[in-house]
Parts: sequence; C-alpha cells; structure tokens
Amino acid sequence: MKAVLCGYYGMGNGGDEALLAALLQMLPASVEPIVLSGDPAQTRSRYQVEAVPRKSLGAVLSALRQADAFIWGGGSLMQDASSLLNPVYYGGLMLLAQMMGLKTVAWAQGIGPLNQSFSRWLMRRALAGCRAISVRDRDSAALLQQWNCKYLLAPDPVWGLDREPVKGLWDLPAPRVAVALRPHRYLTESRLAVLATALDSFQKATGACLVLVPFQPIRDEAIAQFIASKLSGSHHIYSLVQPQQIKGLFRGVEMTIGMRFHSLIMSAAEGCRSFAISYDPKVDALANDLSLPGYDLSPQPAVLPPLPDDPNAICKAWLDCYVNGEAQTPDQIQSQVDRAFMHKDLLADALYP
Repeated sequence: MKAVLCGYYGMGNGGDEALLAALLQMLPASVEPIVLSGDPAQTRSRYQVEAVPRKSLGAVLSALRQADAFIWGGGSLMQDASSLLNPVYYGGLMLLAQMMGLKTVAWAQGIGPLNQSFSRWLMRRALAGCRAISVRDRDSAALLQQWNCKYLLAPDPVWGLDREPVKGLWDLPAPRVAVALRPHRYLTESRLAVLATALDSFQKATGACLVLVPFQPIRDEAIAQFIASKLSGSHHIYSLVQPQQIKGLFRGVEMTIGMRFHSLIMSAAEGCRSFAISYDPKVDALANDLSLPGYDLSPQPAVLPPLPDDPNAICKAWLDCYVNGEAQTPDQIQSQVDRAFMHKDLLADALYP
C-alpha cells in the first residue's frame, strides 16, 4: 500500500517535522509513504522516504494516482487564522483524494480557529468523507461532536516520538534551561525586550546556562540571537534539524520556557518543568491539560494570566517555577505516551479494516 502524507512538511519547522517523524514511526510497516514536502530533497535525505514538491500540481496528482491512501498528517492544518489558503489547500487535496477513491484519514489534528463560513463548510465536508479522524485537544473534539463526526481524542503523537542524544549538550555548564520563542504579532519588540531583560535577571539569579532553541531557524533564529546579545551569562543556540534530537535536547535541561507548542510537549515528555508563553488556543489547551504555569500574549487571555510589563515580575514567576515547579511524573508521562499511540492503532484500523 502507498499513502500520500500531507502536512506542513519540509518547511523548516521543528514541530511539524516532529509530527512527520512520529507519523512515519507509527505508520504500519507495510505502508510505503509519499511525502508532500516544501523541500523534497531534504525530506528524502532525512527520512529515507519518497517525497514530491507540495506546490507542484503535476507532482501531487501523480502521487495521488499512485497511492491507495491519503493522510492529513498532524498539526493545526485546519485553520484560517494565518491564511484562508490553508483550508483551501488542505481541504481541496482531501476532497480530491476522496474523489479519486483513496482511503482518507485526518490524523492527530488540531481544528480551528475557523473564522470564515467557507472554511467551516469546506472542512466539515472533507472530514465527512474520512475513514477515520483523530484529534489532539478537547476543543477540536467538541467541534467534531457538533458536526456529528466520529473521532478519536488522544494526546499529540510527539509524546511518543523516539529521542536521540544531542552532541555537546552535556558539556554545557549545569543547570541548563531551554528557551523556545517564536515571532508573532503578539510578541512585539517591546515585549521581547522585556522577556530578554527578565531572562538575564533569571540567569543571574540561578546561574543557569540558557539553551536557546529555534524550532524554525529561518524565523526563530533572529529572536534567539537577540536574546543571546542581552545575556551576561553562559548560553548556547541549538538550531537542530532532526526531530528526535530536538526532543532529546529536553532530556538534558532542568526547565523550559516555551512559546513553541511542541517545545512544551517535548519538555513535558522528557520530565522537565515547563513554563508556557501562549499566543494561540492550542498552547492554552496544553497548559490547561498539563496544569502548566505561564503567561498569555493574546489580547484576551483565556487560561493563563496576561504577560506583565515588569521584567522583575516575570523573573519572579520563572524562579518560582524553577524552584517549586513540578514536572510530569513518570506515570503521567507514560499515560500520555500510551494514549498517544492510539493514533498508531487508528492508522492500522483505517488502512487495513
């Protein structure tokens, strides 16, 4: 069996690459994947799989004609907050695959926000034709319930992703604290400056080596460099590309200050204390599910308190998490991992009923 895997792959985003790695890890061994990628050569080299350019209509059609199945492979694909092109691209391909008679699966999705009526109609129609649907958060599950769609709710598959060691990490001075920020309209220049000042104060108070982790280097590296320029103590920037190594990095740190969704999942999965800086409902939902402390950057905070303007207040909150915060227990982590593998069972049942 051949299956086309469709997601935000080959775009240099560590979280989406981790989802692809988890999907390939959980795909039945008899299934031959064809990945739609923004960088097919890199995807072929990194994962040893067939890959075609995601924006080449001819290549995508050729892949679909060869395939028996089509899988939306994890993440927040079904949303129009960043662009209306998202539902058009992903929903359009799903409907095309269904018209061509492929077995279709929506796998490990986070649905929404869907602000446009057209987006909601398109996604509802695409999902109605799927053999199986799994989602990773309660809000997505609630929406599917309204749409009368059968679904599986399970933790993000990255909980179950294998880890690999990171060269040189253990040579950095301990204790180590990871920082994973990303650009966003809510993270203004003034707020970033406040966070950088707070990080410098936090470092002076703890003596920690700050490990700056750009999950999408082409976008996040500038923020990491800016923070590094404001630090007076030990620090290191890790721009890793292998998802398993990114996850392995969190095995070697004491705490994570994370804005990137998957930085918080990887941190929790590796037994780190975690502090969330939310910009999106998916981060709110994760912070709520794991009882994480944190701040919200959005204009109308829903779960976490708003980010203070005072760097001293932020530093104090981080110190409290560092000293008194609790990581997920081994039993809690194992529960999340076990349930994340429900996404694997869903694939097997959908592709080989």
